[in-house]
Amino acid sequence: MKILVIEDDQTTRDFIAKALEQEGFIVDSSGDGKEGLMMAISCEYQLIVLDRMLPNLDGLKILSAIRATGNNTPVLILSALDSVDQRVEGLTAGSDDYLTKPFALAELLARINIILRRNRPVENTLNEIQINNLTINLRSQKVTINNTPVALQNKEFILLRFLVEHIDEVVSRMRLFEAAWDYHFDPKTNVIDVHIAKLRKKLEHGGAVNLIETVRGAGYVIRQA
Repeated sequence: MKILVIEDDQTTRDFIAKALEQEGFIVDSSGDGKEGLMMAISCEYQLIVLDRMLPNLDGLKILSAIRATGNNTPVLILSALDSVDQRVEGLTAGSDDYLTKPFALAELLARINIILRRNRPVENTLNEIQINNLTINLRSQKVTINNTPVALQNKEFILLRFLVEHIDEVVSRMRLFEAAWDYHFDPKTNVIDVHIAKLRKKLEHGGAVNLIETVRGAGYVIRQA
């Protein structure tokens, strides 16, 4: 597996790269925001480790540019910015995880492995799930409505799939958050509401209107028609 590390501090960058190589990964690295963005969109990686504060181009701008191209490569943000609002900003921008500095190497490697496991192709005898005019292909992670593709970001797909797998069950924001991000839910965050709003908009634009129902004070549900 190939990982891109975009980190301006050379000591930290070299430390991460060496640790990943010892784990058997192929590692590319950059200390510059613009160069890192070009590498991210021109090469295929299984994961990107991205610092927030970079020369020439901010980490969140890099992330937004990556996602704007339709690239759903998992991204783990590293940052010394550790307030709740700053973490939520990073997650809402499309990252798969957010680890604050200073960090323990063991935790970094554990989070990377969790993300990679979560994004491996699904081994399942049931390849597709069909609900009304919506089809979810579990192997390719593609979603279609009336046979027309709907472009979802990785987190949007995970949230949709989780709701579909718990059809007719009201799923709390906490369960959705922990299913998509694999760490403890912070009740102050609205990141789930933001992602659900984006997901709804895409589904409704494609023709799946009112698929996701809000249950006030409880969470969200998709009901079998």
